[in-house]
Amino acid sequence: MTKLNIKKIIVALFAIATAVSCDNQGYDDYNPGSTPTQALNGEWFIDISDADGNVLAQHTLHKTYDTNDGDGTMYLSDRIGPGADDFSGYYLESKVQTNVPNFTFSANDVENAADGTRVTITNGKIIKGAGHSRTGVVTDSIYFEGEFDYDPGNKIIFAGHRRTGFNEDEF
Repeated sequence: MTKLNIKKIIVALFAIATAVSCDNQGYDDYNPGSTPTQALNGEWFIDISDADGNVLAQHTLHKTYDTNDGDGTMYLSDRIGPGADDFSGYYLESKVQTNVPNFTFSANDVENAADGTRVTITNGKIIKGAGHSRTGVVTDSIYFEGEFDYDPGNKIIFAGHRRTGFNEDEF
């Protein structure tokens, strides 16, 4: 075989491979799916205070995400890393019950996986379009109250807004 024939074969194989690899058939009916609590999932910058209004922590990063149990529960967590002390706020990592149509959530005396204690979450609510980011961008707001078993009767208030993902809005 001559060099010219080998080059023609290589070019032809490359052209065929390119044409075949661009075939998009088979994905028209692809559905990535969703999770039951998808409307409530997100990352939040939350200020934490006691019932008297004393600020305990500001701009702590919290996450709400589906448990994948298929029962409408989600996790509420301020874990920011894999280490035992990688929490941004009040050491909170618990499973909560949700009412997705009403954008509410709660938990009654559930395990707090962050430190092995128990926590009750009340008055949990996400309000669409009621929050403002650091730069004033309208976003969702979140509010809930927590009572931990090591400090019964003392409600901790968590209130904040959804993280936008823009660098200007980060704390």
